[in-house]
Amino acid sequence: MLNLKLSHNPLIQYRPIRTSDLEVLEKIHGDLFPIRYESEFFQNVVNGRDIVSWGAVDRNRPNEQSDELIGFVTARTVLAKDSDIEEFLRYDSSRSEQTLIYILTLGVADSYRNLGIASSLIREVIKYASNIPTCRAVYLHVISYNNPAIYLYKKMSFQCVRRLSAFYFINGQHYDAYLFIYYVNGGRSPCSPLELIKLIVTGAKSGFRMVAAKLWRKEDRKPSKWSKCKESGSLLPTKHNKRMPTEGALSQFV
Repeated sequence: MLNLKLSHNPLIQYRPIRTSDLEVLEKIHGDLFPIRYESEFFQNVVNGRDIVSWGAVDRNRPNEQSDELIGFVTARTVLAKDSDIEEFLRYDSSRSEQTLIYILTLGVADSYRNLGIASSLIREVIKYASNIPTCRAVYLHVISYNNPAIYLYKKMSFQCVRRLSAFYFINGQHYDAYLFIYYVNGGRSPCSPLELIKLIVTGAKSGFRMVAAKLWRKEDRKPSKWSKCKESGSLLPTKHNKRMPTEGALSQFV
């Protein structure tokens, strides 16, 4: 697909992020995200300290910029027993080595959007996770108003399993988040189809009660079009539990 924001036909390739990418990586994060990451985070990314990462570059980019990052994804391995999604796994407590891959950040420079770069970066993460025998899932959080990201993850078969109330705190304001999971290596939800239907019905009934209560109080704010994840067995905002990686996952792409 030709991107009208570019003056040339891009040739996109993917590679691991290196120490030489530090400055550009910091700049793109600053341009794309509403929060600021500590310098330690970027040092960990470029040096591969507990973080895996992939970068996208445009080999046809002029002015000796053919190896400069135009997109990235960063992720971390976490133990399933220490994650906040253990309840969404058929987890065997006797196998303490079971792991998950948590996507930390994902972004594509504005002029390179709509070229499938974000999808390709996500596929790199899924492929990496699938090659780890102990890994059971890839998961991430998406801020509730990021509709393009929500659409993309659902399109790529991630399951929206929970809405987390006030998960993010940005510029003095709280925002909800959606929890998405992509199962690998036989990982799957612990719910049977019948149990999942029961949860959906229960959640829907509770959702109707919440809407009725809001109308009764004559609240003016309309509910978000993403206030429910139809695939989810947990439709209502719930408190996040256990320990989360210190960098909240954010995605910015269209």
